[in-house]
Amino acid sequence: MLLALTAATSATALVLGLLSWAPEPPEPARPLTLAEGERLAAVRVTNLRDLRAGIRVTAGTDAARIELVGWVDWSRSLLYLDVGGPGAGAERGLLQRAGPVLVIRPDPAAVPTPAAPPLVPPADRWRLHRPAPGASLAPVLDLLLGLAADRPDPTQTTPGSAARWIARDTVAGGPVDVLQAPLSTGTPPAANTTPGSTTPGSTASGSTAASTPDTGSAGIEPDGQSRYWLDQDARLHKLVARLPGVGPVTVLLNRVDRPTLRPVDALGGRPGLPRTLTDAEQRRLDRLPARLRAQGGATVTLTAPTGTDTNLRGAGWLSWTARTAYLSVADLGVPDRRTLLRRDTAGLARADLPAAAAGGGTAEVPGQPPLPPPAAAWRVSRSGGDDLNLLVDAALAAGSVGQRGATVRVREDVAAGRTVDVVELGPPDARLRYWIDRDGSLRRLELHTDAKAWAQLDLHTAVVPRLAPVPRPAPIPRPTNGRPGAR
Repeated sequence: MLLALTAATSATALVLGLLSWAPEPPEPARPLTLAEGERLAAVRVTNLRDLRAGIRVTAGTDAARIELVGWVDWSRSLLYLDVGGPGAGAERGLLQRAGPVLVIRPDPAAVPTPAAPPLVPPADRWRLHRPAPGASLAPVLDLLLGLAADRPDPTQTTPGSAARWIARDTVAGGPVDVLQAPLSTGTPPAANTTPGSTTPGSTASGSTAASTPDTGSAGIEPDGQSRYWLDQDARLHKLVARLPGVGPVTVLLNRVDRPTLRPVDALGGRPGLPRTLTDAEQRRLDRLPARLRAQGGATVTLTAPTGTDTNLRGAGWLSWTARTAYLSVADLGVPDRRTLLRRDTAGLARADLPAAAAGGGTAEVPGQPPLPPPAAAWRVSRSGGDDLNLLVDAALAAGSVGQRGATVRVREDVAAGRTVDVVELGPPDARLRYWIDRDGSLRRLELHTDAKAWAQLDLHTAVVPRLAPVPRPAPIPRPTNGRPGAR
């Protein structure tokens, strides 16, 4: 009876306590303490120090919403994302951005909800891309790359700053403070250019080829206050902001998901450790012209991002003995047309034809050019200064003259199942990379284009058909005594 009475009394007290209990009122928002302000100011420095993070982004609302899943590498100003959501549009699929250069691999049939991209990106179907004016993707990418800097942001610790402490919260990484402050308007760091490393858009010796865009007031122009979820080590775990023209943006960061990212070939490929050539590598480079002439010729495959609106694909032949090249080239923006390109000792000739009359195939994988060359309206010139002609000329010259100037081995790679040394040389405005296998054969030639991307010409040793001259217009006789055609 005593135990029953005690239990009843305890239960009654518990019920009365529950009925009268009220949660403690939340701590009111307040200005930041000095320590909190220093943590907020150090967010971008911490991101740069941590190098990389996994990211999941939602931007916009309703039918304009885009979703991004992937990784950011702040140390190399590199993004690798899967783009989805109802507002993805032409950007649906995979995306990489290195500094100012953006490439996409469109996949209109992809499911609306994005997933983490494959760590080894697909090798094909990448193209340079310029987001449409007013599109929400570009400012979101600027925001992500702008979350890193090499020095603290002084505006976050200035007396009278609008930054405030809002609440405490718990995320997957542990307890955090929620701080409210304007988005930083500083400039993100340029890609890492420390000696002994290469980055997309940089030379093998480490000089930056294209500066990272300023994502300050011109790029972000924050509208209202943003909220930062920060831990005690100044690591950002979540950001909620509002961008003009985009709307609300939520960024979730996974601080433990930090794989090393591999840029696609158009962005320069894997980073390496540049060094001078060994004696064996130098001998292979010196003997390359003689070896190419002994091989005779090759079939060639062209992948050339020469501008944000010009992505070229091509196929054809190249003969080092006859010093001729003949290609059928497609522009992905004009899939039903082809340009036949013929380069020989007489100069350069081009002709524009419907795809069916120029070898067929698809714009992504054009067929070989027709033989003999058709009697089309060929445009003849002694030379051409565009990236395509520079790349073809460099491939032909590789079989006749040795390479001069400063040369550096960028990295080891694989082409057509063969181990190659990637060797870079040439002036800053027309850098070339030779992919030379251990037998001394040239497997690929790359050119750094005006668009700050890399164009590739893949070569496969083969018996090349006789490349007959293109039909050229007969010369017009020079007038004599004022009468055209008089002798």
